[in-house]
Amino acid sequence: MLEPVQYLLGAASGSVVGFTLGLVGGGGSILAVPLMVYLVGVASPHVAIGTSALAVAANAGANLIPHARQGTIKWRCAGMYAFAGVLGAYGGSTLGKAFDGQHLLFLFALLMLVVGALMLRNRGNFGKSRRSVPARKCPQGHCLWQRDGTVLGLLRHWRRLPDRAWPHGLHRHADD
Repeated sequence: MLEPVQYLLGAASGSVVGFTLGLVGGGGSILAVPLMVYLVGVASPHVAIGTSALAVAANAGANLIPHARQGTIKWRCAGMYAFAGVLGAYGGSTLGKAFDGQHLLFLFALLMLVVGALMLRNRGNFGKSRRSVPARKCPQGHCLWQRDGTVLGLLRHWRRLPDRAWPHGLHRHADD
């Protein structure tokens, strides 16, 4: 059972996570799990991961509303990515139960380092991809995105990588 101060710390942490997710479109789980374990005091990493999944999903849902109103969502792309991500997240969460919580935190820290390195790697080419796939070639792109989305979904925390961090340097034309 958490103490009242832990609930206050959880509320403060949740608002920071929600603000960051809304501002930059990512960082939800990257921030939520460590904050829950090390600041709020959730003893089990498994409980922190499961709790953050619900909290981040709610934050992402709230983030979706203004973007939908502004027309800044590529719905078909989002649907394909979400479908692959849901499959990957289910597989990853099932597999994660087989690991000790401390090992999961170690893997999580390793993942954060890899994501950070990928994001910093090609900073000079921000927004530029090596190639692009027109919308008419969607089935071919879909297969690539589904494979990458599933693999990244297994890692659970890479749902919103910027274009510069996508494997293969692939991004879609605006006519999606």
